[in-house]
Amino acid sequence: MEEDNLPILDYAHSEFKRQHFQRAEELYTQFISSCAQFRECEASNLAGAYNNRGQIKYLRVDFTAAVEDFTSAIQTDSRFEIPFYNRGLIRYRLGFFDDAKSDFQQALMLNPDFEDAKVSLQQTLLDQQHKIERGY
Repeated sequence: MEEDNLPILDYAHSEFKRQHFQRAEELYTQFISSCAQFRECEASNLAGAYNNRGQIKYLRVDFTAAVEDFTSAIQTDSRFEIPFYNRGLIRYRLGFFDDAKSDFQQALMLNPDFEDAKVSLQQTLLDQQHKIERGY
C-alpha cells in the first residue's frame, strides 16, 4: 500500500523544496494519515514526513505542534538524528536547556559529524551557564 502513497510523499518533498509550505503540509498530512490507516509505510518515510511537517510548523512559529511532529518522527524512527536536532532547537529557543542539551546529545550520538548539532550543544551549554550565573 505504501507504493500508492510514495507519489504523494515525493510531491510533498517537491513542494517543500519549492517553499510551497501550505501545500507541502497538506500532502505530508495526507501521507501520514494514509500510513496511520493502512500501517504499511516504511519508518524512514513516515519519520521524514513528520520531520518536514514539523519544520513547516516551526517556520510558522507553532512550536507546540512542531515539537509534536518532531517527537512523532523520533518515535517512528529513533535512529533519525534530524528530528532530535530540530526539537532541540525549539527547546533551546524556549529556554529548556536541559531538554535541548539532551536532544543535541542524542543527535550527536547518532551522527557524531553533525556540525550544527555540535554548535547548538555548545551554545546551549554556554547559555545555560550564563543563566545559572545570573541566578535564574
